[in-house]
Amino acid sequence: MRIWLNKHFGFSKGEFNGLLFLILIIIVIKAIPIIYGYYKPLEKDDPNLLAQIQKLEVADQEYADYSRDRIENAATEKTVKLFKFDPNTLDATGWQQLGLSPKQAAAIVNYTGKGGRFRKPEDLQKMYTISPTVYKKILPYVNINEQPADIAKNFKVFEKKAYTAKTVMVDINTADSAQLDEIKGIGGTFAKRIIKYRERLGGFYKKEQLLEVYGLDSAKYSEIESQIAVGAVTLKTVNVNTANFNDLKANPYLSYKQINAILQYRKQHGNFADLADLKKVVILNQQVIDKIAPYISF
Repeated sequence: MRIWLNKHFGFSKGEFNGLLFLILIIIVIKAIPIIYGYYKPLEKDDPNLLAQIQKLEVADQEYADYSRDRIENAATEKTVKLFKFDPNTLDATGWQQLGLSPKQAAAIVNYTGKGGRFRKPEDLQKMYTISPTVYKKILPYVNINEQPADIAKNFKVFEKKAYTAKTVMVDINTADSAQLDEIKGIGGTFAKRIIKYRERLGGFYKKEQLLEVYGLDSAKYSEIESQIAVGAVTLKTVNVNTANFNDLKANPYLSYKQINAILQYRKQHGNFADLADLKKVVILNQQVIDKIAPYISF
């Protein structure tokens, strides 16, 4: 840069150094406000000033509310007309003539329209829409008509009748999901589970087997017990002497170990003659044999 300036403008070394110094001063002057603004501590708001501002805002709001109320009251006072009235039957126009605003009148009409009733003149004090000033003005003009004593005779006394639900009796061996759904306490989900378990078993031979259905506990069973029946049906059986592993594993009462034990015993000792032979399988107890007995043949 010095060579270029010297070539075109004839700058000496001292003049060039002076130019650089001048440029440096200009940069420092420009940077001072930025640096000062960055490191300058934030000024905290005066708490007293904030409190005064808040007081002024509250005062302004109160004055605005006061002015609005005065305008509304002035507008209504011009049209106030006092007359004898029944607060239970007076319409919105009548309430406005008594000095209430349209919103106040609508609130009272809405109250009586929904069944609200003034039993005595003093009940008007309970309405927040009626100010104490207005209440004092209209109280002498309240005239509540008494209900005739014989009106009650026109109403029939409601007799509570015990509702007896129609009891259904459903055969859990033949019912489809729609019929099972008619049982009080059994929804669509339980109906599907019952059918699925029935197909896996090969049919139910007693009601209590429903307790083996997933999610159907003793409380639910007590609720539905009087609505179900087990009809005469031929249970699906498996020949224990010809069945393979897959044939026996469908039965929910047999574990995989017990099935393997049955097949190994048959392989070593030959076919089973009756239930007594099944007792010879070591891991089969009497409880398991009793459960599988209706579902096997020899």
